[in-house]
Parts: sequence; C-alpha cells; structure tokens
Amino acid sequence: MKKNLLVIVFLLVLAALLVACGGQTTQAPTDAPTSASIVTEAPTEAPVALSGDPIQGGLLYDDWVKVLGVDAPTDNQPLWGTQTTNTRSGKDTWRCKECHGWDYNGVNGAYGKGSHMTGFVGVSQVAGTDASAILAALKGATNPDHDFSSVMDDQALTNLALFLNDYQFDTSFFIGADKLATSGDAVNGKNLFYQNCSYCHGPQGLSMNFADDSDPEYYGTIASDNPWEFIHKARFGQPNAENMPSMVDLGLSDAEYADLLAYAQTLPTSSPVTEGGRLYDKWFAALGVDAPAGDQPLWATQTTNTRTGADTWRCKECHGWDYKGVDGRYGSGSHQTGFPGILDAAAMSPEELTAWLDGSKNADHNFSTYMTADDFARLVAFIQKDVFDKSTIINDDKTVVGGDATHGKLLFDSVCKVCHGTDGKTFNFGSDSEPEYFGTIAADNPWEFFNKATVGVPGEAMPAGWNLGWNLQDIIDLLTYAQTLPTK
Repeated sequence: MKKNLLVIVFLLVLAALLVACGGQTTQAPTDAPTSASIVTEAPTEAPVALSGDPIQGGLLYDDWVKVLGVDAPTDNQPLWGTQTTNTRSGKDTWRCKECHGWDYNGVNGAYGKGSHMTGFVGVSQVAGTDASAILAALKGATNPDHDFSSVMDDQALTNLALFLNDYQFDTSFFIGADKLATSGDAVNGKNLFYQNCSYCHGPQGLSMNFADDSDPEYYGTIASDNPWEFIHKARFGQPNAENMPSMVDLGLSDAEYADLLAYAQTLPTSSPVTEGGRLYDKWFAALGVDAPAGDQPLWATQTTNTRTGADTWRCKECHGWDYKGVDGRYGSGSHQTGFPGILDAAAMSPEELTAWLDGSKNADHNFSTYMTADDFARLVAFIQKDVFDKSTIINDDKTVVGGDATHGKLLFDSVCKVCHGTDGKTFNFGSDSEPEYFGTIAADNPWEFFNKATVGVPGEAMPAGWNLGWNLQDIIDLLTYAQTLPTK
C-alpha cells in the first residue's frame, strides 16, 4: 500500500507541474482524500522504455516548426490566452522555449521578467522523471490545451520527451544574474571555439549575422545577451543548420561549456565594415525595413536608367559595384545614370562623408529619415576601409587576374557548397526564364560577386568572407573557381 501511494503521489506532482504550463492554480482540497480513494492496483509490467533522438528533442524545444519543416499553426497556442505579459503572437507562441525559457526555469528563471515573461512554469521540474508521463503530458493528458499531438508526430514528441527527461542542463553554476560567466577557463574556451566553431563563424565569430543590420546578432552577441540560449544552441545545434554540430554528440563536459561561454563573451558584437557593405548593397533589406515609397529625389535628374521605386534607393545603383559610377561599368547600359562614383570619397573624413549622407551637402541626398547615425558610421567605415579600384583584379572582359581555381574550389567546398550545392545551382536568384546562380553572378558581374563574397548578402545569414578570415587573394581564388561553375 505504501509503495503504491508513493507512485501515485509522484504522478500527481508531475501532472500538476505540467498542467501549470497554463499558468493556472487550483485550490487545495479542504479535506485530504482517503487512501482508499487514490490507491490503484500495482502495475503488472514495467513501463516500456522510450526510444528516440533526444538531440533532435533539444532542437524541437528550440523551434519544432523549423526542425520538422512544417507551417506553424495559424492561431496562437491555446494556453497563450491565459497570460498577458508576453505580447508575441502566432508562431512564437508555439515554441517550447517561449513559455519555459532557454534556462528551462520559466517564470522562476530568466523569463521571470522582461518582454518574454509569461508566468508559465519551467520544465526543469520534470527532468529525471518518467519519460512516458512527460510524453503523455505533451499529448494533453494533464491539460488538453497542452496537446501537441496534432502538430507533431509521435516520434517527434518522444524525442522531445527524452530531451526533457534526461538532457536538460543546469547552467546556474556558471551563469550569473548579470548574464556574465562566473567561472570558466577562457583560454580553453578559445581552443574549443577554434576546434569546433570558427570554421563557420569566423575567427571572431562575426561571419554570420543572425538578425538584421539594424540590431546585429553575432556569435558573441548571443553569448553576451542571452548566455542560456547560447549554451542550448551549443549543446544541440541550430534548427535546420545541418552543418552545425551538437556538442552533446561531441562529448563536451559541463566545465567545457563554461569555458566556451567565458571565451565567447570576449568576442566582438559588431562588424562596421561588413555591415556598411551590406548597407551599400541594399540598405533597406539589411535593416529589415520597407524601401521608401517613390523614387529617390535625385533620380529625376537622370533619364538613362529606367528603374523605379526601391532600386533607385540602392547606393550601388547610382555608384556601381565597382564604385566608379559613370566612369565605370555603369557608364553605359541599362544601369547608366551619369552619377559619379565613390572611389575618391574613401579619402574624405568621416564628418565630410556623413555630411553627404545626412543631406548637409545636398538636401536631395538626405538619408537621415531612414538611417541612424550608427548606420551612417558603418557606411563610412565601409567606404573608407573597403572601397578600392577593382580593375587591379578584374579585367574589362570580366576575367580575373592572378586567381588559383584549385584553391578557390577548396574555399567553395568548405563554406559555399553547404548552401549553394556542388554546382552552385541550389539557389536561383533570377527567374526560370533567366536563371541566376552562383556561377552566373561570378561570370556576368564579378564586381557584384566580390562585394557579396566579402561582406555577405543583406538580410541573409550568409557568411561574410572578410569575417571568415579570408584575405584578398582568397576572394580572387574563389571568384576564379566560381567562373568555372554552370551559369544556367
């Protein structure tokens, strides 16, 4: 009898914790139930052990919609209406982490305040409990509004249950309330970073921006701003980033996660030159905003380029991918405007360049309504440090000077192939009738290819060559190889 009663009490506690995902509390009964009212027959068989992939479970906890490649439900998660402090809606309301936090402690952890606060409990309480009971709760056994069986299949839910049961991680011993690592050997963390992370994230963690350039988010940004998210992603990987390893699979110890975080928090959180280069390409895409309505005011002073709307606001559309404007590749053809280039502007002072951007020099060249002083500073950094005469490396016939295609292929295979495919044709940037692939851009517009290969693509998490630690010769070699790839 005593043994049975303990089993039942355990299950009732577990159910209460998971029901609390709804943020609801119930009155305790005024009279304790008699033992006869809760005693059940002892199970005749041991529960069946669940089998699955808890690493995928950790990814599902992060963003199961991305992991499973499905559309998010159109409405908010049913329990979302029981809280009013977190104003997010739609897809975000279905993410496990949005209710229970990256630290798994919900209202008792980092999500106990701020814009992510919901009041929902964490899931750390179910760690080490019965995985089958957790699975049942995910299917709505303890609360029908917490039933995910209509949006995830049984194996995915099993994987999630296994993660919750045995793969949660208590970071409180090395992350303080101020988000700083309280312990950890940054020297060893640097070794771990270079062994496992720098290949994709670059030597300073700046190769990929996971947000837009209005508020950049790099490897070091996440480590400093949300160390709990950093540790979760380090342990399980990034949803849909197949080339990012799970460090659980790599066998890192608890102490090594503390080491990695300690080093990651020393890395920079901004990259002005590459961010400025993306602004030069298409600043509204880089900043994640809509392009201004109508044409740029100066556009009416020319008649040769018939483009309208958003294109007229791009710096490159007036000044060219070679930075020479009317004196370069945009001196003829459909892109011709007659506007000057910016090669000489590289010698100007930051104050003088800013005066050209904020309208002080020309009221019709005023971008201050759309960009901040910080945005201007990044454009200035790009113009002063990254604008140079590309005729020294690209001939008039678009061929490349002094490139090594063999080395270029090694660079392509190590980074670019992951997304663009072995032949560079995974993504078509054009249309079915006029396709534009990796090799197409390299062959038809090597000046544009150079810009995108070095600073990245606005609004995309494409690695920036400069921030991968590549030098000028590396880019030349990559371009040389890219021109051997199919163009259609």
